[in-house]
Amino acid sequence: MKDDLELFRSVFIENLKKFKDESIIKILCGVRRCGKSTILSTYKKELLSMGVNPRNVIERLYSSMEFDESYDASQMNADLLAAIENADKSQKVYLLLDEVQEVENWEKCVNSLFENRNVDIYVTGSNSKLLSSEISTFLTGRFVLIPVYTLSFLEFMEFKKTYFPESAERTKDEYFDMYLKSGGFPFIAKTNHSQEENYQIIDGIYSTVVTRDISRRHNISNLEMFNRVVRFVLENLGKNFSAKTIFDFFKSQHRSVSIETIYNYIAWLEEAFIIYRCNRYDIQGKEILKTQEKYYLSDIGFKYSQFGYSPKSVASVLENIVYLELRRRGFSVYIGKLYDKEIDFVAVRHGQKIYVQVCRTLPEDSDREIGNLKAIKDSFPKYVVTMDSSVCGIEDGIKIVHIKDFLSGEW
Repeated sequence: MKDDLELFRSVFIENLKKFKDESIIKILCGVRRCGKSTILSTYKKELLSMGVNPRNVIERLYSSMEFDESYDASQMNADLLAAIENADKSQKVYLLLDEVQEVENWEKCVNSLFENRNVDIYVTGSNSKLLSSEISTFLTGRFVLIPVYTLSFLEFMEFKKTYFPESAERTKDEYFDMYLKSGGFPFIAKTNHSQEENYQIIDGIYSTVVTRDISRRHNISNLEMFNRVVRFVLENLGKNFSAKTIFDFFKSQHRSVSIETIYNYIAWLEEAFIIYRCNRYDIQGKEILKTQEKYYLSDIGFKYSQFGYSPKSVASVLENIVYLELRRRGFSVYIGKLYDKEIDFVAVRHGQKIYVQVCRTLPEDSDREIGNLKAIKDSFPKYVVTMDSSVCGIEDGIKIVHIKDFLSGEW
């Protein structure tokens, strides 16, 4: 088996190395159990391999039992200062601070150390409040955000082939079927549990985030209604809905919940990286619209953990997988609007733009997929991503690509 240093998410390690010793705080953000802690531990090994004195690599996991709820920023500061004093003064000190959102006012401590000590700081967190306006006030212009997602399809295959060499002869189609039915949490990829056991594990992650990270933190009194709203969001991923849509749905069931409360619930799910908001983009007017956004899950396993796997849900799941892949590759992703037509995704990165339609199969009347793309008159690349290998090729300049090849970068 490969050493962790080679195995775990080398793209993130290389990204961190680019910012090594630069006067900027590195923040890795993503949903719980997506691999942030492992990336940080692997980076520690990288630093040690470069000759950094072990005393100068200070690692803290603030979600562990030794840091209880009473642990505050003053204690954090005193602990880190003591460790810094014990370090080799001839070298820089590297602070690897995991799940810092567990310590209230952590940003004041980090900012003080950043300003007054010869330190290179790396932090991780499972809550987007890390970048709230209050924190940005302390860290203005001093941090770089590195989003961490669950495993891509390529990473998933690498994990499986490494941890289970006997399965290395599997075809890419077989690996994709596994990925489609289990999602990309690293723990799932490096174990050999049954599908149902995988969903039980993911349900544990889901319950931790929803029950502890959201419900307790925001003192939600009506947990039953909160869970119903969350399940509505999960069940309708990739569909147009709003807080008003959810309000009307529950009203029709004679259940009362305010629109403001629904807005809060959705915002808290975003903060915890359970869902991502995908805004609508007017292709003709070249502007981001404020209405009819969609939401996608940070991992499709969350849907399975609550509703089980169903072939009927594959179309929306494929869309979710493609959305995440575009995000992993550094694109800003939007839903495209062109007059009365909709493009699944408009992806923009450094002046580059691509248009993507996603479908399980390409019907004989493919006007929505190909016709909608043909209506776009610019010369940026256009793709239809499908599970139907019989139709792959090029039609009127539009590339029709099998999803496993799209996820493998073969486009």
